[in-house]
Amino acid sequence: MSLPRRLLGRTGVEVTILGLGGEGVLRTYGQEREAQAVIQAALEAGINYFESARAYSGSEAYLGRGLKSHRARLFLTSKSHARTRPEAEAHLATTLKNLDTDYLDLWQVHDLRTKADLEAIAAPDGALEAFHQARQRGQVRFIGVTGHHDPAVLRQALELYDFDTVLLPVNPAEPHYLNFLPLASQAASRGLGVVGMKVLCRGLLPQLQVAEVRHLVAYALSQPVSLVVIGADSIPQVLELAAAARTFQPLPPATQRHLEAAVAPYARGLMYYKP
Repeated sequence: MSLPRRLLGRTGVEVTILGLGGEGVLRTYGQEREAQAVIQAALEAGINYFESARAYSGSEAYLGRGLKSHRARLFLTSKSHARTRPEAEAHLATTLKNLDTDYLDLWQVHDLRTKADLEAIAAPDGALEAFHQARQRGQVRFIGVTGHHDPAVLRQALELYDFDTVLLPVNPAEPHYLNFLPLASQAASRGLGVVGMKVLCRGLLPQLQVAEVRHLVAYALSQPVSLVVIGADSIPQVLELAAAARTFQPLPPATQRHLEAAVAPYARGLMYYKP
């Protein structure tokens, strides 16, 4: 089965508009059978973008076992929350071993929240040195940055380094508090690949029953993003997400505003990932 694809910004790489996130059942230990079922379902659905992080429990190892025979046709990414060069280098070594690969398509600076984080990664012997050197050595193809805490911090991060991609929250609660959506537009206009996360707010948004999953996916994909990444707990969830991506049609602006208004009373609680 196939899914629509978009260019990941100036990387020139085409990725499916839906990626499998490293959370959900993948962010566990000891659930090998369930994790492999989700990974296999994502492959069969046509997903080619798979994401993990050093902080995501056994996620990298699950993916390493599930994707090995498919590596050449996939876009594989992970993240490091390290703030110093030595720690980031150690993270990368572990990540490559767990994923059973000799390179990442994308390695991302994970979860920048504060000015202190920015200062740390940009300092001499900071994490950015490890990221830059890893690309020079051919261990990573592209370098990205992620944040979901404060758009001002992530905006400053994009001035620190010439990142290829940015991963940020995209959902109808965003406009109501510390909105990341304007930054998505700014990054896209600069040629960065923009990856949307928190699309379902860890499953909280669908529970409100103000919109179906397909409408929430359509809202996110109607923003200036290359793709969205969403974790899953089961095969039915993967199939539902893949169907939403496969049948995606852009939401008219009026429909987007209606959805934002519908979630407004719950918005602050939905954005558990912000201060």
